[in-house]
Amino acid sequence: MRAALTLVRHEARLMASLALWIARRTHGTGGGGRAFGYARGQGPVMAGLAFVCVIETLMMSVLLRNWPTAHAVVLFLDVYTVVLVVALHAASVVRPHVLGADGLRIRYGVHVDLRVPLERIASVRRELRTTHERADGELNVPVASRTSLTLELTAPVEHVTLLGRRRPVRVVRLHAEDAGALVDALTAPTRARTE
Repeated sequence: MRAALTLVRHEARLMASLALWIARRTHGTGGGGRAFGYARGQGPVMAGLAFVCVIETLMMSVLLRNWPTAHAVVLFLDVYTVVLVVALHAASVVRPHVLGADGLRIRYGVHVDLRVPLERIASVRRELRTTHERADGELNVPVASRTSLTLELTAPVEHVTLLGRRRPVRVVRLHAEDAGALVDALTAPTRARTE
């Protein structure tokens, strides 16, 4: 039952993200935080997936036109699938990574929301990776199967998965469209202290 409620909450956040996308607003970027987007790389893939879902909806409507009940049920599910695919992309657009005075908020749509205090960041570097193996203490947040930044932490932070599992992470790999600007913004306080 708890997992079902979590999934319902997840879909409600997706639909809220779709509303924010339509209104051209973002989530969690207020209060002086600087936003770093990551969704552009997955845009063509998500558009292609939505297109395939629309074609499938049309084909199923033709195939089931003589069975009105089945047609209505499948049409509802197909349209909801198209809306869900668009909402998945919208969530990534309206929920960027945010660098604020208290730390870096690493996000991926409504699936990942990890807060890393600035004082726990030991090092940050640009590192393009296209393969990611699971390892204890590491969190990979790829977009279109790639990450462009690696953060190493002085102490672990707790990552909560979609279904509520908690695990400590000391290395975080993520993607940002302007990886260089994010590295500069994260290393600027350190450079200012040493000068």
